[in-house]
Amino acid sequence: MTVPFSYSFRNLWKRRLTTILTVSGMALVVFVFAAVLMMAAGLQKTLVETGSPDNVVVVRKASSSEVMSSMERKSAAIVEMLPQVAMGQDGQPLMAKECVVLIALRKKGEEQASSHSNVVVRGIQTQSLPLRPQVKLTAGRMLRMGSSEVVVGNSIAKGFQGVGLQQTLTWGMRTWTVVGIFDAGNTGFASEIWGDVDQVMQAFRRPVYSSLIFKLNHPDAFEAAKTAIETDPRFTLEARRETKYYRDQSEMMAKFLRILGLSLTIIFSIGAIIGAMITMYSAVSNRTAEIGTLRALGFRRRNILLAFLTESLLLGFIGGFLGLFFASFMQFMTISTVNFQTFSELAFKFTLTPGIILESMFFALAMGLIGGVLPALRASRMKIVDALRAS
Repeated sequence: MTVPFSYSFRNLWKRRLTTILTVSGMALVVFVFAAVLMMAAGLQKTLVETGSPDNVVVVRKASSSEVMSSMERKSAAIVEMLPQVAMGQDGQPLMAKECVVLIALRKKGEEQASSHSNVVVRGIQTQSLPLRPQVKLTAGRMLRMGSSEVVVGNSIAKGFQGVGLQQTLTWGMRTWTVVGIFDAGNTGFASEIWGDVDQVMQAFRRPVYSSLIFKLNHPDAFEAAKTAIETDPRFTLEARRETKYYRDQSEMMAKFLRILGLSLTIIFSIGAIIGAMITMYSAVSNRTAEIGTLRALGFRRRNILLAFLTESLLLGFIGGFLGLFFASFMQFMTISTVNFQTFSELAFKFTLTPGIILESMFFALAMGLIGGVLPALRASRMKIVDALRAS
């Protein structure tokens, strides 16, 4: 014979004030836990979606990012001749030789010198555009190759000063005119400024490329291209699928966020567990007569144990649900942070995934279970005579 579920729910409703306080504490912990995981997931999603599985990124071996990579023009010409490189409709290889540098821009609404942040400037070629079909112009026009014109990602246009249409920027001892703003969707390109690769290289006195990006002529051609590039004794380059390259870019930051989130959650959860324990101990002490009556009616110790554990799990479930409910609204926010690999500004959105929902609910139930175990054991071990006498 088991204690009805309605009995546990009714007792929580009867003690509304303590239930609300305990649930609120658990909801806050779950909110923090889910929000940090959503931040890490959003960062990874933004960087991973930046890449395409059919594209290959070539950088100098052991370079953690394009900013730290360099390769000579003759090396780029050799890679361009590989048979695995796809050809465009014009008969030219679908490969872009690009240069990536950093500049400092001032954020909107801030005047202090410390309000500057690094922004990625990517020198592109005409071939860069077909390789990034997710990039669409939303205002103005595309830059003219060979000129000091740039187009700006929408995240940069929203967050920094002096990057609106027809405004000018001064860096690399040259003045650059913003002629267009593009939307790159939920990708890292939205946090970049694009200009002509040769002009960018001249402005920064940089005679080498940072990376090569090319499209494979067949999805299965990657291993052959990788082997050809990495075993060629004429240069020291490495090739990665574009999706893997950007996933690797996100690992360090995502790992840091997860560790930070776990640390904060553990600290906060101690208070929530103590709150649940106090609530359940209070329930046991106020219902001593009920426990004695239930035992006299034939309910066993394990039935009493399960009834009180059900109450504590209900506290955890409701707290987890509310925490996730409020955390889900974070998806409408866009924040920016520093990408640890490139030390540049990166804008991204919080992302709620099924995995985060499951982890958060499991964590909430675990808090409820831990907080309710000792009070439930105390209730189940009460002797019938003592419990009835206490009434």
